[in-house]
Amino acid sequence: MISINEVLETNRMVKAQHLDVRTITMGISLLDCVADSVEETCRRIYNKVIAKAGRLVEAGEEIACETGIPIVNKRVSVTPVSIITAATGGAVEVAKTLDRCAQEIGVDFIGGYSALVQKGMTPYEEEFIKSIPEALACTERVCSSVNVGSTKAGINMDAVRLMGKVIKKAAFLTRDKGSIGCAKLVVFANAVEVNPFMAGAFHGVGEKDVVINVGVSGPGVVKAALEHVKGDLTEVAETIKKVAYKITRVGQFVAEEASRRLGANFGIVDLSLAPTPVMGDSVAHILEEIGLESVGGCGTTACLALLNDAVKKGGIMATSHVGGLSGAFIPVSEDIGMINAAEKGVLKIEKLEAMTAICSVGLDMIAVPGDTTEEVLSGLIADEAAIGVVNNKTTAVRVIPVYGKQSGSVDFGGLLGKAPIMPICTSDCTKFVSRGGRIPAPVWANKN
Repeated sequence: MISINEVLETNRMVKAQHLDVRTITMGISLLDCVADSVEETCRRIYNKVIAKAGRLVEAGEEIACETGIPIVNKRVSVTPVSIITAATGGAVEVAKTLDRCAQEIGVDFIGGYSALVQKGMTPYEEEFIKSIPEALACTERVCSSVNVGSTKAGINMDAVRLMGKVIKKAAFLTRDKGSIGCAKLVVFANAVEVNPFMAGAFHGVGEKDVVINVGVSGPGVVKAALEHVKGDLTEVAETIKKVAYKITRVGQFVAEEASRRLGANFGIVDLSLAPTPVMGDSVAHILEEIGLESVGGCGTTACLALLNDAVKKGGIMATSHVGGLSGAFIPVSEDIGMINAAEKGVLKIEKLEAMTAICSVGLDMIAVPGDTTEEVLSGLIADEAAIGVVNNKTTAVRVIPVYGKQSGSVDFGGLLGKAPIMPICTSDCTKFVSRGGRIPAPVWANKN
């Protein structure tokens, strides 16, 4: 039960400290939509998504109105499209259908134009991955992801090499919009099946037919609580744990209500602190409140480790089902503190890579010069995948080589924010990337 005191305290956090539920994401299985032709598959997909998610936005707005808890985004994720279209092809037509569904039901994004190729690619999956730039260019709300590695399988370097080419092409095809196609594309290692956050959300094949996954937020609440802490780091951690519990209770309540109203199964609550470009809603500012002059300086990774651990410990008891990525996100363009640190030159890609060994989820929303080669992009992906595979955690890359720009910034607006173009090491790694094959799984992964 949610007590009246929890409701009153939540209302105070909403009004003063930017507390919100970042997203309600409905996951929908499309396995029963597969037909003998892509036309019939698209028809079935349209009918099912509209039928299941038609009231998603309305239900979210009802809950927000009745409780006073802002629910920023309502989203849909679907079974990886590469699975649905393996027999018929026509994946881009499915992407267009999903985009039409998203527009009609009013969600901001629909995820699942995805492929899982951590160990190898079928010929069709390779063709599907090559279709991603076109799919992102001809749609507005479709998001894509590709899983190229896992702790059990190792890293599929053929897929990593291909993704460098795909990112470059997506940047070119959406060059008139700041290469925004790349902002809707994530390359994963150890992708999870229950992630409510875009652009990486897809509905796992091991999930029920329709589920509700909720992603909470609240960096501003954590920072406000730490402003009154004068003690040592143990007291800092305890304070974060208590706040994380309260934030997660909000997510639990919203998930239960949305599931009930929409006739869906309650999936998970993702505990991740998700920042926005709005002042007072920054993970970077939490780290600075702990004691850093600027995020990106020495001590940043240690502070992030403390934060991430405390968030998980505090939130895990507050909900029936924890899942997703659950930690602290560090997307550069979506966090005003990260933006400022990058613009000052304190926060660099190399430091961000070190931080991804700790946080959720990886090198996220990073803009780089438009002439960055596909081989360098593939090398960046391989490095990040290695961190995930060796440490048995989810990592990802969402990098934007901004076509025609070498410096400055690119503004995507909304939650995607403003990305400063960060310098990247251009030392050639073509020979390494071109070898292909598979980087084997770490030896300790064999522990059945």
